[in-house]
Amino acid sequence: MLAPATAADAPAVAELLIESRHAYLPFAPSAHLPEDVRRWVQEELVPSGGVTVARVDDRIVGVLAVSREATGGWIDQLYLLPGYPGRGIGSLLLGHAHATLPRPIRLYTFQQNLGARRFYERHGYVPVAWSDGQHNQERCPDVLYRLDAGLQAVRATGATVGRTA
Repeated sequence: MLAPATAADAPAVAELLIESRHAYLPFAPSAHLPEDVRRWVQEELVPSGGVTVARVDDRIVGVLAVSREATGGWIDQLYLLPGYPGRGIGSLLLGHAHATLPRPIRLYTFQQNLGARRFYERHGYVPVAWSDGQHNQERCPDVLYRLDAGLQAVRATGATVGRTA
């Protein structure tokens, strides 16, 4: 069900990103035209080597893009095709990130994206910084989440996890 993205997957990955943003992020329209997204996915995102796709019946229904740096890992993209949330695919992709990235793992999501925020918090991520969006392309308020070593295990036991601001 999960596989590294190949050059042949780039068109489907791009369409998934375009459709997902349109469906789930109407408050933060893409700062890029669809043809620019398609070119970026083909020429930069997929060749980066950090992209994993989830397939159902040979259709790409989920995309995870990650990156690594000396201070930990990043989830750069995690999107599902409209109609596929609630099937465990996002959790499967996130689990893959947890298994392959060094801690801490960080990611940004928009403050208004309440579904994504609940999803990440359910998986042990805590918000560590809030911004007014002046530093992202959409100029939409965002929140930085972080998962430290051991935090997911603590959350899974039902223990209370403290939040930092």
